[in-house]
Amino acid sequence: MAYENILFETENGIATITFNRPKALNALNGALLDEFSLALDEISGNEDIRVLVLTGAGDKSFVAGADITELATFGPLQAKVFARKGQAVISRLQELAIPVIAAVNGFALGGGSEMALACDFIYASENAMFGLPEITLGIIPGFGGTQRLPRLVGANMAKEMIFTGKKLPAAEAAKIGMVNKVCAPESLMEEVMKTAGMIAAKGKVSLRAAKEVVNSGLGTDLGTGLNMECDAFALCMASEDAKEGTTAFLEKRKAVFTGKLK
Repeated sequence: MAYENILFETENGIATITFNRPKALNALNGALLDEFSLALDEISGNEDIRVLVLTGAGDKSFVAGADITELATFGPLQAKVFARKGQAVISRLQELAIPVIAAVNGFALGGGSEMALACDFIYASENAMFGLPEITLGIIPGFGGTQRLPRLVGANMAKEMIFTGKKLPAAEAAKIGMVNKVCAPESLMEEVMKTAGMIAAKGKVSLRAAKEVVNSGLGTDLGTGLNMECDAFALCMASEDAKEGTTAFLEKRKAVFTGKLK
């Protein structure tokens, strides 16, 4: 379908969604969130897509946050509906069965950081900037930032960022474990696509199992997580890709994973 606020492309098993409101620094409004949700539906229904990459249009911003011109008109009930919409869409992103990489090419503030935090990991350009500055507007993060950031970087660091509203350059975000890799701006997408290609070449069943077990295990105790891992490991062995992977190893050749989920 045609989108107005995002760009959606697929190639070689990799889908790319580009937030496309450059005049507003790709700020999140209701219309963009609706389109993003529809794109996630499209991805979920396409078994050929193995990896999703998120980035922003232009060279200034990934997502600069929620659209303040829209936010400023909200009363309390409208604000709650908007927050619930943002939380629901971003949670759907996190729960997507395939790996998701954030290619942060500029400002990732407020909802932009919250969107990136829901991805499986983040690559950032050297000029990227992260932060949850909502406190400077007299509000708090509303799209999951108060919950996902502490789980990633620890409660104390998250509280400092949220309470002060300070912004972190990419290098500092990498030091606290928020960002996996910092790249020169001109090579960001090349590096992201290189990693996405490596992931897309792996077995479909094992990729999904690995993501599900890691995410589910983080919310439980070690024993329960180990049981999840054991069950998922056993199920992977029933897949075509497991047969291909083990056979290729024994035959001393590169595995070619073409297995289906069904």
